[in-house]
Amino acid sequence: MFPMEVLITYLFACGIIVVSPGPDNILALSRGLSQGSAAAAVSSFGAAGGIMVHTLAATFGLSLLMQTSEMLFWTIKLAGGAYLIYLGVKALRAKNLITIRKADHLPLRKVLAVGFFSNVLNPKPGLFVLAFLPQFADSARGSVQIQMLVYGGIFAALTFVVFSLVGTFAAKLSGWLVSRPAVAARLNAGAGLTLIGAGVLVLTLRSGTSR
Repeated sequence: MFPMEVLITYLFACGIIVVSPGPDNILALSRGLSQGSAAAAVSSFGAAGGIMVHTLAATFGLSLLMQTSEMLFWTIKLAGGAYLIYLGVKALRAKNLITIRKADHLPLRKVLAVGFFSNVLNPKPGLFVLAFLPQFADSARGSVQIQMLVYGGIFAALTFVVFSLVGTFAAKLSGWLVSRPAVAARLNAGAGLTLIGAGVLVLTLRSGTSR
């Protein structure tokens, strides 16, 4: 069902996508710097869970409906874009998305929720999964739905591993940042602006029915 050459090509394509800058790996990086590798792994797990939600939606038709229903697409787009912008503005105002102070640490359940919803409420990954996964599925090799679920699972697992490694590496830098508060401030500003930019990009997405 999954020829080796197809899997290798798929893993290579996923790798490029996962390492591309975006709100999810920015959050994992931020959690690694502020709370350590465990929080980065939890945030990464939330993002991976979001990818599986998009995979399930694409497999069973919700993403296709989102492409063809202008109202549904705009509802999800506005909610997702507003959420990312909210996270960015909050980071800029509070200046604690990236912090070394233990008093500012978030509970891991909240870290998980933010990682999950920042992915789920972003329609861009959903439309991407809808366009990406079917390219590797072939009805001649068995159930297309099963293939898409497996490919989505691989994508989610790779996301979790790579983001966790990024967060763990960032955690190693936390000690260096303690004596350099100006660097942490700039990282906070950069992370906040990145999230706001991602939200604005989401709001400019066009649905499959747009011309």
